[in-house]
Amino acid sequence: MAHDIVIRNGDIVDGTGAEPIPGDLAIDDGLISAIGKVEGKGKEEINAEGHVVTPGFVDLHTHLDAQIGWDPLMTPVSWHGVTTALMGNCGVTFAPCKPTDRDLLAGMMETVEDIPKHAILTGLPWTWEDYGGYLDAIDSLDPALNVAGMVGHCAVRFYVMGERAVEEQATPEELSEMAKVVGHSIDGGAIGFSTNRYPPHKLPDGRSIPGTFADPNELVEIGKEVGARNALMQAVGADFEVLTKMANTTKGRILFSYGTGPQEGAGKASAKGLEQLCSGGGDFTAITQVRGSGFMFGLQSNLPVQGETWDAIRKMDLPGRLTAINDAETSTKLVEEARAQDGRTMPMQNVFYLGAGDSPNYTLAPEENLKATADAAGEHWSETFIRLSRETSGRALFNLRMFNQSLKELGDLLKSEHIFPSLGDAGAHVSQIMDAGWTSFILSHWIREAGIYSMGEGIRRMTSGPARVLGLSDRGTLATGMRADVNVFDPNTVAERQPELVHDFPGGAPRYIQKSMGYKATLVNGQISVSEGEHTGTRAGSVLRHQA
Repeated sequence: MAHDIVIRNGDIVDGTGAEPIPGDLAIDDGLISAIGKVEGKGKEEINAEGHVVTPGFVDLHTHLDAQIGWDPLMTPVSWHGVTTALMGNCGVTFAPCKPTDRDLLAGMMETVEDIPKHAILTGLPWTWEDYGGYLDAIDSLDPALNVAGMVGHCAVRFYVMGERAVEEQATPEELSEMAKVVGHSIDGGAIGFSTNRYPPHKLPDGRSIPGTFADPNELVEIGKEVGARNALMQAVGADFEVLTKMANTTKGRILFSYGTGPQEGAGKASAKGLEQLCSGGGDFTAITQVRGSGFMFGLQSNLPVQGETWDAIRKMDLPGRLTAINDAETSTKLVEEARAQDGRTMPMQNVFYLGAGDSPNYTLAPEENLKATADAAGEHWSETFIRLSRETSGRALFNLRMFNQSLKELGDLLKSEHIFPSLGDAGAHVSQIMDAGWTSFILSHWIREAGIYSMGEGIRRMTSGPARVLGLSDRGTLATGMRADVNVFDPNTVAERQPELVHDFPGGAPRYIQKSMGYKATLVNGQISVSEGEHTGTRAGSVLRHQA
C-alpha cells in the first residue's frame, strides 16, 4: 500500500503524556492512517532517525489577528512547530465592527498590543461586520496554520454601546444586546469570548480599554451565552473572584494569564493559589511566559536612554548607529548622558545580555545582570552596552525581565498541573519583545536542560492539553484518524536562534523575528509546511470554527 507521506524510524511521542516509543507514522488525505511498523512506501518519506515525532504544537495566546492579513505564513510561530494558533485574546479583536469604528479598533490594538495602526488598516481587507465575517475573510487568505479565534469584549462593547463603552456601565438593554452579539459570534465560528481587566492596557487617549472596569455581572450575563454553547472564556487581569464567577456561570473552560514573583518560595505559593482556585471544581487553565520577559533592546532596535546624543542616533539606521558608537567623542557623550540619568532608566539589575551565540542565552543567573557585568568590568552599564554592541556589529540584544524574573520560581510554578507554558504573544508588542519561540525554549530548557518535564509530559502540555482547552477533539495527539499536524525535531539541538529586527510589516514598520534550529519538518493537515527550518510555501491551514 502506498501512503501520501511516511515518517520513518522516529521516536514517537503521541501527546497523551506517554514517553517516546520507536516507530513509523503514515499520513493519507490529511489524516494519520497508521502508527507503528508501517508497511508500504510513501510518495514522500521523512527519515526521522534520531528525531522525535510529536503532534503539532497548540499556541493558546497569540495576537496574530492583524498580521495574518499580510503574513499568512504566521511567522515566527510557524518556525517553532506551532500548527494551531488561538487569536482574539485579551478582549481586543477586530470584530464585530461597524465600518465607522475601524479606525477606533485599529488605534486600540496599536496602543494595547504595539501593532502599527497603519499596518492594521492597510493590511487587512476589512470586509466584515460580524465575527463570522472576520473568520470568512481570514479563511480566504489561506493561512499556513490552523487558526481559532475568540470574540473580544472591547469590540462587543464598542459595537453595542459606542463611546459609552469606555467608562460607563451597560444598561440592562445594552447588556442583553451584548450577550446576543457574543452568542451570534460563537454561532458564526468564534471558539469563545475574551475579556481584559488589566488597567495599563490603554486607548490612544490614555483611558483604559472598554470592559476593564465593567461590573462582573456583565461577564456573568455574557457567560450564560458562552456556557450554553460549551465555548471557551478567556481573561487577562481578572482576579480569582471574577474567574470563579465566570466558571460558575459557564460550567465550562476558563483560560487566564498568570505568573509568579522572584522572591524565594513565590513559585510554590503561586502554584498553591492555583490549587485552591481549582479546588471548587471549575475547569480552569492558567498560562504563563516560559522565561523572564518584558522588554528587549539593542543598537539595532530600541535604545535605553533619552538624551540629545541618544536621540540623534535613534534617528539613524544600524550602519549609522555603528559609525556613531565607534566615534570616541560620540561614545563619551552617550555615556555622560546615561550617567546623568542613573536611577531614572530601567533597572539594569533586571537586564540581561542575550549573548553572541547562535542561540540566545535566556538563563543567566540573577547575579549575571547587566549592571553586575559592568561593575565587574569597571564600566558604567552604558559603556558595557556600547562595547558589546561594537563587538557584535550592533546585533547585541538585552532582555529586561519584568515578568517571571526568576527561572527557579517559574520552574516551581510550571510543575503545577493547572498551568501550561505559553503566553508568547505572537503578533503583539512586535518591536518590544520576542517570546514567540516559547515552544522551542520548552524543548531546549525545561525538558532538555532543566528536566522539570519529561519529554512525554512536556509535549502533552503543548499539544493535547491546550487542544482540549480549545475544544478540539481531532488534533493534539498522534493516533489513527486524527488530523496530521506533526512535528519532527532533533531533541538534542532544537532551540531558538537569535532574535533580529526586520522591517517587513506594511509601510516598513519594524518587528522582531526569531527563527529556530533542530526542526526537520512541520506538517499541517498532512502537508509539509516547514522543512529544515524554512517554509515550503505550502499553506494548508484551516479556520477552526466552534462546534457546539
